[in-house]
Amino acid sequence: MRATLGLDPGGPTNAVPAMDKREFLKTLSTCTIGALLGQAVWARYAELAPSALAEDEPFWALVRAKYTLKDEYINFENGYYSMQSNDVLEAFVAHVRAVNREAAHYMRTRAAADKLAVRRELAQLAGCSPDELIITRNTTESLDSVIAGRDWKPGDEALMAEQDYGAMLAMFAQEARRHGLVQRMVSLPLDPRDDDELVELYANAITPKTKLLMISHMVNITGQILPVRRICDMAHSKGVEVLVDGAHAFAHFEFSIPQLQCDYYGASLHKWLGCPLGAGILYVRKERVRGLWPMFGESDVADDDIAKLNHTGTHPVHTDLAIRDALTFHNSIGIQRKEARLRHLQRSWTTRVRGRSGITLNTPSAPQRACAIANVAVGSLTPSELARVLLERYSIYTVAIDRPGVRGVRVTPHIYTSMDEVDALVRALNELAAS
Repeated sequence: MRATLGLDPGGPTNAVPAMDKREFLKTLSTCTIGALLGQAVWARYAELAPSALAEDEPFWALVRAKYTLKDEYINFENGYYSMQSNDVLEAFVAHVRAVNREAAHYMRTRAAADKLAVRRELAQLAGCSPDELIITRNTTESLDSVIAGRDWKPGDEALMAEQDYGAMLAMFAQEARRHGLVQRMVSLPLDPRDDDELVELYANAITPKTKLLMISHMVNITGQILPVRRICDMAHSKGVEVLVDGAHAFAHFEFSIPQLQCDYYGASLHKWLGCPLGAGILYVRKERVRGLWPMFGESDVADDDIAKLNHTGTHPVHTDLAIRDALTFHNSIGIQRKEARLRHLQRSWTTRVRGRSGITLNTPSAPQRACAIANVAVGSLTPSELARVLLERYSIYTVAIDRPGVRGVRVTPHIYTSMDEVDALVRALNELAAS
């Protein structure tokens, strides 16, 4: 599994060793999950391995109780925006009130220091140095800061996949119109035979003019996890820098950004970390910072300081403050427990419908190549028709995906999803396939 996730078994080269980080998070979650659920309750589960706990429905029912959910439908569209837990939501509202009460005094005296403290905690979760990471509003802003921040020359090539996120493809297209950049595309196989197939796909598309390769850590429309480390090593051997879209990977499954050996990494925090809307991260390897132009001018920051990319003007600082609360909640569950539960939820429905007549899964079959997200199609129903029928007939909310090579609905459970809800999805898909 480590090779497929793109991790280096030897550990990162410019961060706290991976084992130290895992042990830190394990210790932290052990200390705080009792506070989250109650020490007496947690005592019943403390000795269970993540794989065993993933299947313990009473435990996850306790976690589910930390959220306020709608009764009108089953929410299987957490990949766009996952709601905050009640603990994080109440903390966020308290931050809004506190900042509003203190107003300019807070902004001028404490806002910068508080944001730096949050940035340091995020860097600890990412496994990188704080001077390689900034807080942004979302993945789009993070990746666009890199795409638009480079000195493109006419004829320079950027390589990407048809299945990458549309906003990134649009940004490259804009740079092509503006600077003469050439976009080169590959198409990802839905169920690759092995990592070599994916590495070779990108390697064969690189030319002497290729300057930047963009890849998705987890493909947003299918849930496929790419072997990032291997692709980065290949690209670097050819003198090509790598930009990683980690919108759906960060706080979803366990990894350290430096272990991936990428040059740039962007992610959103309102997806799997459970932050309020308007929070993301951008990682830039230290030696790459100087080569980027800021989106917004910043006169008082050195060219090799990543803070130059973070001139955001006056913005909702209460969102930044709530990141710390989301980190506390996330760490209390523990990334290994979270990843195990998300994999279990996805496998609990995909294994029961894969291969069934009339049902097509657009997500890899190998367990290590996906986590929570999967994509499914039924018969001749268009993606929009399938999404509509699931909602109107079965009260199951998904999102239609109609992209090159991927036509279906994306199904994204979260840690508050129950097995009853998974069972309801399986029944609905089987009924639709039969009819």
